[in-house]
Amino acid sequence: MQRRALLTGAGAATLALGAGVKPAAAKAEHRWKMVTTWPKNFPGLGTGANHLAELIGQMSGGRIQVKVYGAGELVPAFEVFDAVSRGTAQMGHGSAYYWKGKSEAAQFFSSVPFGLTGPEMNGWLYHGGGMELWRELYARFGLVPAAAGNTGVQMGGWFNKEIGSVEDLKGLKMRIPGLGGEVLKRAGGTPVSLPGGELFTSLQSGAIDATEWVGPYNDLAFGLYKAAKYYYYPGWHEPGTTLEAMINKEVFEALPDDLQAIVLNACKVVNQDMLAEYAARNPTALQTLLDEHGVELRQYPDEVLLKLRTIANEVVAEIAEKDAFSRKTFASYQKFLTNARDWSAISDLVYLRARDQLEG
Repeated sequence: MQRRALLTGAGAATLALGAGVKPAAAKAEHRWKMVTTWPKNFPGLGTGANHLAELIGQMSGGRIQVKVYGAGELVPAFEVFDAVSRGTAQMGHGSAYYWKGKSEAAQFFSSVPFGLTGPEMNGWLYHGGGMELWRELYARFGLVPAAAGNTGVQMGGWFNKEIGSVEDLKGLKMRIPGLGGEVLKRAGGTPVSLPGGELFTSLQSGAIDATEWVGPYNDLAFGLYKAAKYYYYPGWHEPGTTLEAMINKEVFEALPDDLQAIVLNACKVVNQDMLAEYAARNPTALQTLLDEHGVELRQYPDEVLLKLRTIANEVVAEIAEKDAFSRKTFASYQKFLTNARDWSAISDLVYLRARDQLEG
């Protein structure tokens, strides 16, 4: 697999340092298994896990070699967290909202409806205290977390009927995980949690009425356009979903300092690279869906988005009161979101409006 990453600064320097080292030059001191929640080699998500494994091998000069297992190959998709926690695998790749059963606060480290975008999530994690909180939470389960990818703003999902009002959400059986699923439930729908590999058949058979996945790049690869007619935006439920790498804490702490740094910095490189990849792939994939497959693109009505946002605010506020750690995490997240919103109002929003108007 060939990949080209747009990297700057320390990430570029780190990658350049490792890129010239052939893994075979050193004997493998550590052989790891990485289990993932994604189908094997699935574009963007599965290949992102592959990229991380390759990079760790390159940057360590072959001292760490990581073998990647897709969902179901070694453990089922939703057992990745437990498998790494108990040491069945040394490393995992997924997204933290899958583990809300372990801690409701875990969802803050993945994506919050109407919350932080991809770049904003990186800002909070790396420079706003988010990563410290994430490590504190996962340490309880014998894990070390790291951001290892971001999909950017997702799409709203695939439907076989148009959504013209809030009433159309009632009774809707939709695959939608995490906090977004709870919001849909309170709007009258029925959220269903399914791994990616089961989406197409479930939608095609009528087991679910609608599904969200990621965005054009991934949705095209899954062929979801063959099972649903309408493609809605924006992805209010996942405005900037962080993917995670988790490492067994005992295994990680047994590494020498240089290998610990290599693993964590490899995660930073793939985190930045995935966001860039989605920015590059989504526009082309969207045009393919529209021009070649006749997909009908629809925007959620303002009425629907307003209702969902109101419910989302209630859901997030309730989670914040679950326990002391959730309150602490919510306070940190909300403080960063407030500052980010103020900045976006005079930077991105105004600029994009001006750019679009100037281009007619």
